[in-house]
Amino acid sequence: MKLAKSTQERLLTIASPVGILLIWQILSNAGVIDARYVPSPVQIFRSGWDLLLSGELLTHTAVSLYRLVIGFALGAIPGILIGMLMGLNRFVRAILDPLIAAICPVPKIAILPLLMLMFGIGDGSKIAVVAVAVFFLVAINTTVGVMGIDRIYLDVAKNYNTPWLKLFRRVILPGALPTIFAGLRISLGVAFIVLVGAEFVASRAGIGYLIWTSWQTLVIENMFVGIIVITILGLVASFILREIERFLIPWRRHDH
Repeated sequence: MKLAKSTQERLLTIASPVGILLIWQILSNAGVIDARYVPSPVQIFRSGWDLLLSGELLTHTAVSLYRLVIGFALGAIPGILIGMLMGLNRFVRAILDPLIAAICPVPKIAILPLLMLMFGIGDGSKIAVVAVAVFFLVAINTTVGVMGIDRIYLDVAKNYNTPWLKLFRRVILPGALPTIFAGLRISLGVAFIVLVGAEFVASRAGIGYLIWTSWQTLVIENMFVGIIVITILGLVASFILREIERFLIPWRRHDH
């Protein structure tokens, strides 16, 4: 029985990391990879299992996920709204575009000390730096998505005196959704990067904290556990976002 292309795609998504782990273990067993610096997957699994049984891994993961989800939402929702306004109104775009163009290139981790002064060294500053990083990417992509809608669709809707709300729901939002989701996928990866970087500094919990303290104490296995957990979380989050995109944009082809 021939599998559908979407099913084949999902299976390949699972098979590729499994294949990498198998090759890694084989090279470790053969002595090609020095276990002092890069432990084998089996060693890392044992350390991860110990951290899981102790509850430490779940605590760090829960803290990072809380910061990521809240920060992503606080950045993405305003980013979509501002991007819509910029795409629809040239005056709003003229006002905000120079500000976004000036601030966007600044490395978001560089403003962490400022955010720590404003929100403290707890969850607030970590959530804020994620939100800031996500906001700019989503706002820019949303603006591009709205401005990229074919003008003929808007003209046809106006010729039929389509109410603005219906025009937004039936033409503008569907037309911009593919680009909006592209921005969400990019910003999701950036959110993980800035979150881990922020957790390296003045944090007492989180996957970034686990990685940093493991490096300081030379517990290399635990450091790799943190890295792999972040990788898994990134894959799961990306998969969920992709499935939401499939649901919201059913007319877009995903089988090529």
